[in-house]
Amino acid sequence: MKPALLICSDLDRTLLPNGSQPESPGVREVFARLVSRAEVDLAYVSGRDLQLVLGAMETYGLPEPRFVIGDVGTSLHESTPSGWAASIHWQETILEDWRGRRPERLREELGSIEGLTLQENARQGAAKISFYVAEQADRSQLEVAIRERLGPMDLRYRLVWSTDEVEHRGLLDILPASASKLHALEFLIDNWPYAGQRVVFAGDSGNDIEVLTSGLPSVLVANADEELRALVVSMAARRGHADALYLAQGGFLGTNGNYCAGILEGVAHFFPETIPWMQG
Repeated sequence: MKPALLICSDLDRTLLPNGSQPESPGVREVFARLVSRAEVDLAYVSGRDLQLVLGAMETYGLPEPRFVIGDVGTSLHESTPSGWAASIHWQETILEDWRGRRPERLREELGSIEGLTLQENARQGAAKISFYVAEQADRSQLEVAIRERLGPMDLRYRLVWSTDEVEHRGLLDILPASASKLHALEFLIDNWPYAGQRVVFAGDSGNDIEVLTSGLPSVLVANADEELRALVVSMAARRGHADALYLAQGGFLGTNGNYCAGILEGVAHFFPETIPWMQG
């Protein structure tokens, strides 16, 4: 048997059909059959925390993964016989960037910036501060205001911008500089037995860009925003990783390439030996 194939997928508007475009019928059943194979491991890579991921799994009938990378890469859990086990080593590593300052203190410092609205408590994390941003907000001005507040604290941090296309508003996550979906995936690959070429990632939004353009085999599902698609193609080419990025087009197994259909199409592109597994 070949080494395990690790399929990594974002949830909202990637595996979950909660965007404005239609989902092809039956694709999630095909996905479940694929990831049930002994040769395949599954990781969900999401902005949601573990509990919200579990809620989505129940709502949409998703298969249980081996791993959950949550909170935009700031948490990592593995499914074990005794329950979900958090990687304390991963969280300790990234929190060094915040110099011992608790997220509650940082939320208090940033919460008064005009144009930023704190997201619900359930969407905050031990190493993640999350805001809603008005669609018309000037991101560059907000970045200046954030830098003015956090600069004197000598923190290492990163800003991750994305869009909630259903609610028509921007999203901003402030993370430790060493935390991201990509860095968490690299930590996972390095600490579990996966060779880089036996991993594939699927995503659709701004907080997936770093992975999509990293050289890790990746698929951008067909329902992704056209502006994002152009940006990802340009960045991947500029970094010499064009061959590692696949743009789902539709047509595979008679599906439209949106959401889960795009994931299946991308997996088949990079790993053709999986096609018979999908066909049953």
